[in-house]
Amino acid sequence: MIRNALQRLMYGRYGYDQLSIFLLVLYAVLEVLSLVTRWAALSWLAMAAIILTLVRAMSRNFENRRAENAKFMKLAGPFLNWLRMRRTISRDKEHIYFKCPSCGQYLRVPRGKGKINVTCRSCGASFQEKS
Repeated sequence: MIRNALQRLMYGRYGYDQLSIFLLVLYAVLEVLSLVTRWAALSWLAMAAIILTLVRAMSRNFENRRAENAKFMKLAGPFLNWLRMRRTISRDKEHIYFKCPSCGQYLRVPRGKGKINVTCRSCGASFQEKS
């Protein structure tokens, strides 16, 4: 019953995207900092972040919300990709990752093969690396 009511409420609304998730995390961080430091301004900033998140989620203006999210992803995208790559590298115990010296593309090679010739798929540069 409640689920059905929430679905009807959100019908035609924008909902949540990467910017909304960032604002929710920002809200949580600011709220914890305001509790630790007892600085009221942080609490007000946290409240502004959560209100902005709710306004964006309930909006029916899809075009503007998508443009806002695209701008956010243009700024935060490289950092998020870097974080994903760090997580992948730390989890993958069977491969070693190298960065191509000419184009910066990450290359994956099997671990424990000794010195090998690595050829970049994107630029074609060839170089030797120790795995």
